[in-house]
Amino acid sequence: MSEVIKSYKGFNRDLTCRGKQYEVGKEYEEDRAQSCECGMHACEYPLDCFSYYDPAHSVYYEVEQSGDLSRRGDDSKVASTKMKIGAEINIAGMVKASINYIRERIKEEKGSDDDYGASSATGNCGASSATGYKGASSATGDYGASSATGNCGASSATGNCGASSATGNYGASSATGYKGASSATGNCGASSATGNCGASSATGDYGASSATGYKGASLATGDYGASSATGYCGASSATGYKGASSATGDYGASSATGNCGASSATGYKGASSAKDPESIAIAWGYKGRVSGVKGSFLVLADWEGDESEYWKPYTWKLKGAKMVRVDGEHIKENTWYTMRNGKIVEVTEDDR
Repeated sequence: MSEVIKSYKGFNRDLTCRGKQYEVGKEYEEDRAQSCECGMHACEYPLDCFSYYDPAHSVYYEVEQSGDLSRRGDDSKVASTKMKIGAEINIAGMVKASINYIRERIKEEKGSDDDYGASSATGNCGASSATGYKGASSATGDYGASSATGNCGASSATGNCGASSATGNYGASSATGYKGASSATGNCGASSATGNCGASSATGDYGASSATGYKGASLATGDYGASSATGYCGASSATGYKGASSATGDYGASSATGNCGASSATGYKGASSAKDPESIAIAWGYKGRVSGVKGSFLVLADWEGDESEYWKPYTWKLKGAKMVRVDGEHIKENTWYTMRNGKIVEVTEDDR
């Protein structure tokens, strides 16, 4: 029986890779495998996926590889002739899987140097730090702090008020506790804060930042960075070139300040703004509002619904949508607009 290994694979958002369409739960087979040449490729160490599919534009899945296997020495990339597509895994899951991977390697390679170091603090107020290359750091207690400063490091703080930081290239940072803060400053880094009031920031190129908790804040300042805040009243901002910012919760705020950036607010009374002439702001939620600088484009939707039950999106009815360009005359710069009765109009106090 051939060896079966668990690994992680990045895809385009439509679940394609190099022109090939994949589906969850299905098995695929190719004739031959040679790393970086042919066969189906995935990585045993989750964060290595970021080298090939950046977090801003990709999705990640657990996969099983078997058949003929081909490895190379500079990372954990594996080519195989057989592959089964498993479950999707989010950034926080990638961080956890990376930490587990490092811990298993430590057990197998005792007496190694700083590289592949793993650090863990499980008590309340504990601090954990891993500074080696591909190091992993985890603090699971309340108020714990976790930091991984090496390249490809993973950092996770799961306790209440915990702080997590990964500063190396390809690093991933996750803070899942209440009021947790997560920051990934390296290139291709991913940052996720899932607790209430959590803050998430990815400042490196291709970084992805996500805050899913109530009143969470998400910021992606690197080029091509993606920022998403899905909680109620969450704030999302993408300041890098071609950055994407999305606020999906009610009253969420989304802003794209970089060149060619996209800003989207889909929740009730969400606000979306475009701070660069070559960017676009979209307010697709019920009673959403948009603003932009001269030259940017604004997109608004017109909904009909029961104001007393605005939190039930299935009761909304889409009446129409329009896109306009901020010309400085008919559509003024840095002025909030909404869509009402088929017309784009300036926001009043009653609209806020």
